Amino acid sequence: MLPAPITPNQPLTALAPMQDVTDLAFMRVIARCGAPDYFVTEFFRVHAQSRPEKHILRSIDENTTGRPIFAQLIGEDVSLLMRTVEELLRHPIAGIDLNLGCPAPKVYKKNVGGGLLREPKKIGEILAALRAAVPGLFTVKMRIGFEDTRHYEEILDLINTHRIDMLSVHGRTVRELYRSEVHYDEIARAVARVRCPVLANGNIVTAAKASAVVAETRAAGVMIGRHAIRNPWIFRQCREYFSGQPVTPVTLADVRDYIQRLYEATAADAGTGEPIPEHAHISRMKKFLNFIGQSVDPDAAFLRDMRRATTAAALFEVCDRHLLAEPARLFSDAPYPGVIARPNCEAPD
Repeated sequence: MLPAPITPNQPLTALAPMQDVTDLAFMRVIARCGAPDYFVTEFFRVHAQSRPEKHILRSIDENTTGRPIFAQLIGEDVSLLMRTVEELLRHPIAGIDLNLGCPAPKVYKKNVGGGLLREPKKIGEILAALRAAVPGLFTVKMRIGFEDTRHYEEILDLINTHRIDMLSVHGRTVRELYRSEVHYDEIARAVARVRCPVLANGNIVTAAKASAVVAETRAAGVMIGRHAIRNPWIFRQCREYFSGQPVTPVTLADVRDYIQRLYEATAADAGTGEPIPEHAHISRMKKFLNFIGQSVDPDAAFLRDMRRATTAAALFEVCDRHLLAEPARLFSDAPYPGVIARPNCEAPD
């Protein structure tokens, strides 16, 4: 059975898997701001020498968010994927998700993630094997094609053939990365063609945009990635908007509190649980702050000052100066045009 929405009879919401971002610490922080209906792990890399990464397993085994979590795989060797599924089924997962969308060149050049969209026959073999190996929920996250949509309908038909339980579609090709407009009409085409629920993914920046995309595509819900880093309240806001309620405003003081909680939650190394050096921690924080800064200051002064910080004291001085000078000022619920964040994520959204 698919995850139930927190608010009954609403569209589903999910936090998109983002490599080196959606770990246990980040999921816990997001949950405090208003959890999505379900989470998806960073992808488990599957190759001849691989075993499920311990830090990703922690996000499953120590999940205290109260929401289900799917384990995502990326790979192309059927026997190795099945071996990994067998191992993951020993953990409290809601299901298995297959990554057919990662657009990072170092990923697709290995013919995994988005690279597989060039080979429908191979995708069919993988889906058949995993469907047989997964006794519960088996979901897929994909893009609409590699460089175009020539194989799109064939792959959608494979989704039907192998009885996939839910499909998330990012409405861009692999080649388009995150630069182009999202082709919501192609998501709507998937909704019309496949028999399972479809989640719409790509550039969903506000609760109002989420509602509009659901209405346009007839999707069962939305999957949100990068914009949940910038605005961790977006899932709560979606539920409010879907219900016809006023969307709770967020202030800059709320943003300062979010940054503090992120800093505390990410203080330990994801792989060992041991404290990490201050300079490494500050670098990790900047990955998040690059996104948060898109909505803090239209002149990008916060981003410029934050990037110069090399210590925690300097970083929080910048945060206090920009966020607590006018703590009651409302936080924008969408990025300012022209303010460009540096993603610094291997495979976001």
